[in-house]
Amino acid sequence: MQNWRKIGLLHNSNCSLEWQHTHAMMPCLLIKDDYLDVYFSPRDSKNQSRPAKLELHLIDDTFHIENLSQTPLLELGQLGMYDDSGVMPTCIVKDGETLRMFYNGWTLGKKIPFTSFNGIAESNDQGKSFKKISLAPKALYRNDIDPYSTFAPFVLKLKNEWHMWYVSLIKWENEENQSKHYYHIKYAKSKDGIKWSRTGKVCIDFLNKYEYAIARPCVLFEDDIFKMWYSFRAGKNNLTYRIGYAESKNGIEWVRKDNEVNLTTSIDGWDSQMICYSYVFNFKNEKYMLYNGNNYGKTGFGLAILEK
Repeated sequence: MQNWRKIGLLHNSNCSLEWQHTHAMMPCLLIKDDYLDVYFSPRDSKNQSRPAKLELHLIDDTFHIENLSQTPLLELGQLGMYDDSGVMPTCIVKDGETLRMFYNGWTLGKKIPFTSFNGIAESNDQGKSFKKISLAPKALYRNDIDPYSTFAPFVLKLKNEWHMWYVSLIKWENEENQSKHYYHIKYAKSKDGIKWSRTGKVCIDFLNKYEYAIARPCVLFEDDIFKMWYSFRAGKNNLTYRIGYAESKNGIEWVRKDNEVNLTTSIDGWDSQMICYSYVFNFKNEKYMLYNGNNYGKTGFGLAILEK
């Protein structure tokens, strides 16, 4: 059983910066020597997202934040491009002296609310600045395997192979005069971290008739086992996101063990309605989880620690 103890809310983007008007969505990070660079997605007053970063200094349960971005790390794409309404980082991977950012690129629709595919940006100055390597969605784009949308790529580089777990939207349905999306988690692999091969293999699928959204994978490789944390909704009794967990011997075939995650919503406050978009990491002999709360990160992101 994973007994996660909440430390508290770390950051909420309701600040004086116009481009950080609300939200601190889908945090991901890069571990430095003695602190953490946390990347996340705030939104401006028009509901558009651009990447931000802060330094998280963390010792056990004690933390403080420094050097919050004053300007976006990347800008929106030009009107009509796949990322003209949102650029949302979901994973940062170090490859030699280069940092590679994988991100969601959003555009708005008319018959459906949005479309998303995934781009790559790189930094050669230790994350001070990033540059998109292509105007097109270089990582994941529309094809016969993923004809609707893709989201939230999480990437591990193990030896000379790159592994990706990502969210694939498989259909839209009209329910009660609203468009409802259905998506689950698939797998891709690469030799260079840029050109990705997809087979359509589903890693985490719907468990029952109630589920329709499985989101934001985060994977660690420990003790020769792949371990994945993700968000899932809905259930018979829960309509909003909760954190799930699965294990795999090869990274492709997974066994869900959602009941092992002892972490749920609070009685009141910023994470009282949902918990979602977890990012699990090891730092200074402890295991931590960053996660979003109510309204998909509108109330910010917080931190939990795994009790030993």
